[in-house]
Amino acid sequence: MAIYHCTIKTGGRAAGKSAVAAAAYRSGDKLIDMETGLESDYTRKSGVVHSEVSLCEHAPAEYANRENLWNAVHKIEKASNARLWREIEVALPHELNRAEQIAAVREYVSSLTERGMCADWSLHDKDDGNSHAHIMLTTRSITANGTWAAKSRKVYDLDENSERIQLPSGNWKCHKENTVAWNDQKYAEVWRHGWETI
Repeated sequence: MAIYHCTIKTGGRAAGKSAVAAAAYRSGDKLIDMETGLESDYTRKSGVVHSEVSLCEHAPAEYANRENLWNAVHKIEKASNARLWREIEVALPHELNRAEQIAAVREYVSSLTERGMCADWSLHDKDDGNSHAHIMLTTRSITANGTWAAKSRKVYDLDENSERIQLPSGNWKCHKENTVAWNDQKYAEVWRHGWETI
């Protein structure tokens, strides 16, 4: 009987993480982080039985190469505390054969790329009854011209007359809003339900 498991977490600069190194580990690949020059070589890692990159609409074709994708993420995410990726890990029912497991994850990933994320995903199976998939997702969408979109935008707060509110400092009162709804924490339950359905 299939046991449901789906966890969601993020990785970023604040924790000293590298999206390139994380992608290399999950895919069993050898990748170079162009920012640091460090090479992450996991080509001898056992248990990686399938790996691919799924792109959202408008993503440049070169992002199908995971090294290019995650180095591009490093380049756009300059803040010292930037979230570089979101990861969803799901258990794969052992009742499904390998082709069916891949098809299930591919179907799930397509529901994420349709929202504007690029996905780098890998299936791990060491024949120990713990087959699972790691799905690394970009935290920015891509605009129609193939460039990274902003994560958030500044919105001015308005008073009852729909006029901007000036603070004693002379600045205008404002707040940030996400440019994509899926960066809101509430979507974790949507993604969990999506895997449950599949």
